[in-house]
Amino acid sequence: MKALVIDDSKAMRIILKQILESIGGKIEEAESGKEGIEKLKMMEQPDVVLVDWNMPEMNGLDFVRAIRSEGPYRNTPVMMVTTEAEASQIEKALVAGANEYVMKPFTKDVIEEKLKLLGIK
Repeated sequence: MKALVIDDSKAMRIILKQILESIGGKIEEAESGKEGIEKLKMMEQPDVVLVDWNMPEMNGLDFVRAIRSEGPYRNTPVMMVTTEAEASQIEKALVAGANEYVMKPFTKDVIEEKLKLLGIK
């Protein structure tokens, strides 16, 4: 499994990277949605993108909207991993094109279950 983890928190990137690597993932990282788009263009098509909502330069919602408008990433599975817990925020993310939604804090089991739902693990 190839994954891109986008979060402005280095600690959160480390946690997600450890979880994904423990189940056999090869992980690329980015600190913002803008950097995430740049990474996507440089890496082999990922199996999944995990993206935070609140980041500088380009937030996760804008990232999802941007990649859904670009041909090669239109169908790339995206999991929002965020502290945004309001139903309206979840709905915005899903309408924008996120496939799954995980609220922080989370456990390894939650990430694994969401990957299974996406058909990745």
